[in-house]
Amino acid sequence: MNIALIGYGKMGKSIEKMAIEKGHQIVSKINYPDFEPNELNQADVAIEFTQPDMAIANIKKCFEANIPVIVGTTGWYEDYPSIKKIALDTNQTLFTATNFSLGVNILFHINEKLAQIMNQFPQYNVEMTETHHLEKKDHPSGTAATLAEGILNNIDRKSTYVGLIDPPSHTSNPLELQIKCNREENVPGFHQVTYASHIDEIKISHNAINRQGFTQGALMAAEWIYNKKGVYTMNDLIQF
Repeated sequence: MNIALIGYGKMGKSIEKMAIEKGHQIVSKINYPDFEPNELNQADVAIEFTQPDMAIANIKKCFEANIPVIVGTTGWYEDYPSIKKIALDTNQTLFTATNFSLGVNILFHINEKLAQIMNQFPQYNVEMTETHHLEKKDHPSGTAATLAEGILNNIDRKSTYVGLIDPPSHTSNPLELQIKCNREENVPGFHQVTYASHIDEIKISHNAINRQGFTQGALMAAEWIYNKKGVYTMNDLIQF
């Protein structure tokens, strides 16, 4: 399979290495915003890991080139409904995920099941922590937002979530799910959900040791959508 990499930072280089090991070809490495759609012409699929302010334009260029695109960038999802509509209306292929790691997607599933159980026990307050590398722009992270949505959809006593960067200057609201966002050097990603009462705590978490889990999932998505049309997520690729 011929792959175009849109974004050639840490993730792009990790994807390149694993893709070549699996016998794929990297036919384009784009690390600048003003590329032309025809630069993707040799690719069977594009994998996009850039910045939130670049993602939408990059996706549209893939559509213009008629190239399926896997999007790992987060922080642009307020525009997801319109991008999804464009993809469906123009018969394009879009695969998005707030996190491509198999382990994280297992955590998403466990998180929803646990929230359904904990909805019965209002004595437990729920909060979250997420830690990423210093270059991570969005807070909370896309992964944390997905975890938060899984909680809000199942916990009646929480109605919204808020990301707090240290030091937090925020008045506590019992209806808010607070997400403490930490940025440290060389942290691929850590996410934890904590339910705490005055007598005990229940915690579930995922700690990424390196980026290989994200890389593996992105390549799995690329292989899976080959010759498909439509809009997909990790829920289509991994069915529990």
